[in-house]
Amino acid sequence: MFHKEGQTIILITFFITVGIVIASQFLIDIYWLRILLQLAALVILVLILQFFRNPKRLVTPDFDEILAPVDGKVVVIEEVEETEYFKEKKKQVSIFMSPLNVHVTRYASSGTITYSKYHPGKYLVAWHPKSSTENERTTVVIRTPKFGEILYRQIAGALARRIVNYAEEGEQVTQGEDAGFIKFGSRVDLFLPLDAKITVDLNQKVVGAKTCIATLKNEDG
Repeated sequence: MFHKEGQTIILITFFITVGIVIASQFLIDIYWLRILLQLAALVILVLILQFFRNPKRLVTPDFDEILAPVDGKVVVIEEVEETEYFKEKKKQVSIFMSPLNVHVTRYASSGTITYSKYHPGKYLVAWHPKSSTENERTTVVIRTPKFGEILYRQIAGALARRIVNYAEEGEQVTQGEDAGFIKFGSRVDLFLPLDAKITVDLNQKVVGAKTCIATLKNEDG
């Protein structure tokens, strides 16, 4: 299954690949050069298909858990001042996606969208500390039943040139559903309440709509 955001580029790449394979058969007499060109075209097609894959993940919404919004590796877990919306300290969990990861963004929790804003910006490498505030990005806030408002931020990386965000203010969303897409290398930041209990570790690989990122602390802390 492939994401709808990749349909056009997949079709274009497919026809270009077919064209290269057929044309090289008639225009290139050197066997090894013809095979090399055909293999290169096929490899590029496979990489495009890999990038835009959209595996379906069945989720039973759980109000007591925040799920990973994307596939990737946890690169930041810290308490920070969130300056755009909350303007107060929050727990930040950041997930870096390599070009080989699934790049679908999924809702980390069910709830109501209370804020959704696009910011044009730079294209620093996604793991750069300033990428969260200076890169092209979207900021979305969900009012959840148990955690209150949580914020996630899609951040474009050095290769990304387009962020797709489906969240609209006032919309009711369901945990695990598609929330958007970031093309070619990127990161997502989550900002959670200080009383949330983080359940992942630095450098841990997570799976979107499957890995639990945080739960509510019990009375014992």
